[in-house]
Amino acid sequence: MTSIAARLIPTWLRQYQLAALPTDVIAGLVVGVLVIPQSLGYAVLAGLPPVYGLYAAIVPVIVYAWLGSSNVQAVGPVAITAIMTASSLLPYAEQGTEQYALMASLLALMVGSLLWIAGRLKLGWIMQFISRGVSAGFVSGAAVLIFVSQLKYLTDIPIAGSSLIGYLSTMQLYARQLHPLTLLIGVIAFALLVANRYGSKWVWRTWLSSSSAKWAERLFPLILLGIAILLSMALHWDARGVATIGNIPQGLPRFTLPHIPDIQEALKLLPTAGLMALIIFVSSSSVASTYARLRGEKFDANRELTGLGLANLSGGLFQSFAVAGGFSRTAINVDSGAKTPLASLMTVLVMIAALIAFNSALAPLPYALLGATIMASIIGLIDIATLKSAWQRDRLDGASFIAAFVGVLIFGLNTGLVIGLMVSFASLIWQSSQPHVAIVGQLAGTGHFRNINRHDVVTFHNLLMLRIDESLFFGNSESVHRRILNALQQYPEAHELILIMAAVNHIDLTAQEMLSTLNQELALQNKHLHFSFIKGPVMDVIEHTPLIAELSGQVYLSTMDAVNALKQI
Repeated sequence: MTSIAARLIPTWLRQYQLAALPTDVIAGLVVGVLVIPQSLGYAVLAGLPPVYGLYAAIVPVIVYAWLGSSNVQAVGPVAITAIMTASSLLPYAEQGTEQYALMASLLALMVGSLLWIAGRLKLGWIMQFISRGVSAGFVSGAAVLIFVSQLKYLTDIPIAGSSLIGYLSTMQLYARQLHPLTLLIGVIAFALLVANRYGSKWVWRTWLSSSSAKWAERLFPLILLGIAILLSMALHWDARGVATIGNIPQGLPRFTLPHIPDIQEALKLLPTAGLMALIIFVSSSSVASTYARLRGEKFDANRELTGLGLANLSGGLFQSFAVAGGFSRTAINVDSGAKTPLASLMTVLVMIAALIAFNSALAPLPYALLGATIMASIIGLIDIATLKSAWQRDRLDGASFIAAFVGVLIFGLNTGLVIGLMVSFASLIWQSSQPHVAIVGQLAGTGHFRNINRHDVVTFHNLLMLRIDESLFFGNSESVHRRILNALQQYPEAHELILIMAAVNHIDLTAQEMLSTLNQELALQNKHLHFSFIKGPVMDVIEHTPLIAELSGQVYLSTMDAVNALKQI
């Protein structure tokens, strides 16, 4: 029984300390209250009725709190998964309909299944292959698309599409449907939210203490929501053509089997589900691992996959769309004092209370305010700082950023991400195909050998020492061969070539054949090929190959040994 309980009850709960209870409760209540308008907005962004944003913040949050890897990460609806849901389901059902909602739940089930399977297969290492440039470029491009897509709620123009060109063309086509009062409400709300979010220094901190200003900044969106509801009721905005969210269905999310289309349609959704699963894992892991490091806790990528997978699987059965760890809500959770996942469970209670007690109170809320909320929050995801940093320090990563960003804007989210990944992998292959090969000499009076272009070193007329700073494989063997021959041409008097292999971790068959060819070419010129500092695992691979059996020179344990033996020849 003890072992069963240990498996069913998470470690954080078995080891819970009552001293953390007050801060966990406060943090959960704060996050729950503050993210209500954001959750409603993300549901609308996903093409769903606003209530689905609250549904997505209940069952998946409970499951992740129980099984996830992070003690403080706040899981729920986020902008990226919302817009990816909307763009992928556009061909299958009309937004806002029951079939569309069931398809969104099916997509969450597919995403959850893929994440869970990846967790069981221990594929947590896969996040290492998504470069910072690709992820930042994708998120930045998605942020621009989200920003533009929300203009339909600020203008009442029926904007639609999956790319920037599509959004702008439909906006131009239906521009005459602009609703002035809706635009006025949306612009004022957007301006106030932007001023609150990015001008806190002037709006709040000129007259409030630092701690009070921080709380004023957090509570302002909620206060603005309340003011908008009161104005909407008093001025009868709905009667004047302003779209409001209407009555939110009362009650908790129900167990519902998702709509399962024919097998062909389901297969078409699979690539999108795979990309969504990848983005959810990478973004959530980034948040969870960062806070784990700051808190001195262990982060388990495979457990994160399993937790996110089961959260989305369960959510898909309880009227949720795909969820992930949120940057902003996790930051609020931590800043409010959260110590354990109990804070997330308290957030769930707030969502349940909103569904049971406040559903009719939210009815007059204008969609324009939800759109403005999303637009103001999404600006911070346009990561210009990373692009500048990448362009200054690593142009290839900068190129990956630009490829993903432009690809998302022109071709849509899925294709844009694939383009960014392709450019990133192409950059990796190109870098690997151009390894650094240094001509080295000996630092006087030492046993160290350094690049002749960077240090004042001693060289020997009969020796040419080359250090290969990369593993050798089919993609770079020809390049390395060419560089070695060029170096030999620069030092024609050298008849002993020493290849320093300290940085070589693998030599594949193609590279072995290249080195054998080099050995034969040198033998025809009465020159000899020697190796120094071959690592044990590499030597295990090549020890009984023709490369070593037919080697014209010797294999030396160290470069110093090779120099001592050969410099007098």
